[in-house]
Amino acid sequence: MKLTQIKYKALAAAFVLASVVTASCSKDAPNEDTVATDDVVTDDTPPAFDINSITDTYYDMAPVANIYQWGYRNVHDPSIIKNGNTYYCYSTDVAFGAEVQPGIQVRTSTDLIQWNFLGWVFPELPAMGKAFIQSKGGAPFNALWAPYVTKVGSEYRLYYSLSSPTPRLSVIGLATATTPLGPWTEKGLVVTSLADASIQTNAIDPTVIVDQSGKHWMYYGSAWDGIYMLQLNPSTGLAMSSGDKGIRVAQRGSTGNSINGNIEGPEIVYNAQFNKYYLFIAYDWLQTKYNVRVGRSDSAEGPFLDYAGNDINNDLDDSPMILAPYKFNGHSGWQGVSHCSVFKDDASQYYMAHQGRPGENSFFMDLHVRPVYWTEDGWPIVSPERYAGVAQTAIASADLVGNYEQIILGYQVVPGYSAEQTDPNFQTSVSLKLDAGGTINGDANNTWSYTAPWLTLTWGGTWVDKLHVERGRDWENKIESTILLSGLNNAGTAIWGKKVQ
Repeated sequence: MKLTQIKYKALAAAFVLASVVTASCSKDAPNEDTVATDDVVTDDTPPAFDINSITDTYYDMAPVANIYQWGYRNVHDPSIIKNGNTYYCYSTDVAFGAEVQPGIQVRTSTDLIQWNFLGWVFPELPAMGKAFIQSKGGAPFNALWAPYVTKVGSEYRLYYSLSSPTPRLSVIGLATATTPLGPWTEKGLVVTSLADASIQTNAIDPTVIVDQSGKHWMYYGSAWDGIYMLQLNPSTGLAMSSGDKGIRVAQRGSTGNSINGNIEGPEIVYNAQFNKYYLFIAYDWLQTKYNVRVGRSDSAEGPFLDYAGNDINNDLDDSPMILAPYKFNGHSGWQGVSHCSVFKDDASQYYMAHQGRPGENSFFMDLHVRPVYWTEDGWPIVSPERYAGVAQTAIASADLVGNYEQIILGYQVVPGYSAEQTDPNFQTSVSLKLDAGGTINGDANNTWSYTAPWLTLTWGGTWVDKLHVERGRDWENKIESTILLSGLNNAGTAIWGKKVQ
């Protein structure tokens, strides 16, 4: 077995990726002389899935010998699509302390909780992407990153990222299939980037949308010159104009002469309820401060505006930040919570999938899936807890009375990348009490009111938090159902809450 050690996204990350040989197995053939008897009982029914088997870390499960039991484990940069009753998840070739073959990992689920590892899209690096990098004097990493999957007509289109140790020598390629599980056929390279003096972003991290007029657009990019938008040919899924790189639609702010951190991993969705396009973007270093920002537009071509009405293509750090490293009581916290996939089920309930890295050890990568809700004025918010299929029974005002842990998703600017952003900047919980008389924390200056599903917290007549109320699992305390709060205040800061009785 040939081992190849690489760095993730051409920066100093601690993943080891390599080839692995997988072997099939089967039950032994029964002995023809064996005679069945009535008192021999066999039961091949698999044990019922236990949600408590989902753990933050998985030292014992990490070896490649367990790869088909990985499930939610070792998921980075997910892209999720639903077909029939099944969700399909495609993700980066990476694992904790294990050597994995390149090819884009594939998982399935019918409930967004229990995931099954099925294999890979490709048996090896795609020939077209590999050949391009080699033709420019580079050697591709032995891994594919950040796939994106979509369906156009009866065709599934899967976009992959292939990069190299040579800075910005990268490609985004396209493969197609008639089913979510392939077989997949390479169709060409959509966009490339070179290690030269040109102004361009790195050609990785694609996401695609068909706008309301029928035009196809790809958004992509990591670091360098921000997030780009490129028009695609609807018939082929490749660039409308060969060699086109697109134009920039989003960038980061600076502190002095230093960029405030990375910008990458876009995701684009259209919400018909508000007739707007939403561009979700990953900020900062993927192992620690990784967080999710969002801008919205009336057009897929932008401009995308932040909560304050600023064009996110300006030299600013934009809000709202709707997901960031956080820590509830009694838990090591979750960091690296970005590069998201946003999708919806048949009932038009939106979800956000992303990696989560436990504070205990930031090299583990767990798949998190969270419900997404929308404020009354059309901004996405995400649940403070992962989806667990909890029944959404009615919640009355009396049910809200009690003690909570509250998290305010603040942010500290730390310009730089892996070397500078070693601290995840966890946002930690504080105590919050909703009193029976409508006050907060026993203070008559702070009040609450409730019109389902929205809870309004008013702080001294200045700050107003508008929070969506739901039932959900308390993952930190393994409580099957509690009350969860998520929303924005009047400054666009995300506010979370979890009832702890």
